[in-house]
Amino acid sequence: MFGNILSRLIQPQPERLNDDDARLALGALMVRIARSDGEYAHEEAEQIDLILATRYGLPDNDAQTLRRQCEAMEAEAPDTVRFTRAIKDAVAYEDREGVIEALWQVVLADGIRDHEEDAQLRLLANLLGVNDRDSNLARKRVEARLA
Repeated sequence: MFGNILSRLIQPQPERLNDDDARLALGALMVRIARSDGEYAHEEAEQIDLILATRYGLPDNDAQTLRRQCEAMEAEAPDTVRFTRAIKDAVAYEDREGVIEALWQVVLADGIRDHEEDAQLRLLANLLGVNDRDSNLARKRVEARLA
């Protein structure tokens, strides 16, 4: 089902993603970070739903449907390095910076800053070409909202 999107993403010169494909690819990254500690908590899935609903102006049911599609795409996506490199090439920096903030929301959704998730997020930020400063600022914004 997602083979077309994934094959386009891993081309040597990927085109910019259309909005629907970008939603799936970026949502799949949120799922990947949530699963990185071996436990995909209910709070993390709910946070992904909330992010998708807010970011894309979706009703709750549509956000949940999109999350389930993102979960399926994440399962089919190539290794993290190739997947993020492809997204980096196909998505503007400002949008990737917003994705890092969303990823921090997912990582912190269960109230635990897990070492595996934290390390995975740092790797993802680097692979997406988002510098440490911008990633740290994104984390601080999320932590301030949670405080």
